[in-house]
Amino acid sequence: MRLLRLFKNKKEREIEDPLPWEVLSKMEQLDEIEITSQNELVAIFKHSTRCPVSRMAYSMFQKDFNREWDDKVAVYVLDLLRYRTISEEVAARFQVWHESPQLLLIKEGKTIYHASHHAITAAQIGEFLE
Repeated sequence: MRLLRLFKNKKEREIEDPLPWEVLSKMEQLDEIEITSQNELVAIFKHSTRCPVSRMAYSMFQKDFNREWDDKVAVYVLDLLRYRTISEEVAARFQVWHESPQLLLIKEGKTIYHASHHAITAAQIGEFLE
């Protein structure tokens, strides 16, 4: 799993303890997400790398993410500016209106929760893991 560190320079990235996010960059990964979600909760964090609201939402989400969840939830991040077609397919496949930033929780191939902008919190994941 690749680590993704958003909005920081290289020195800052080496210091912080990043989340183990998988970069969602290939359409085929959506099939993997559907398969993984049969046995495990999957989170997709969609963001715009140019948006200060995305930066704030990511930062808060990272700060509040419980590291005990690492083995219980697969976390994917999607840069919708670079991967617009994947973002459109996420919206269509998981039947959620596109927003940015946006958090989707997928279980058994279906969206069981989604939030956008300031409504995104890591606590939402914990509620679905209980």
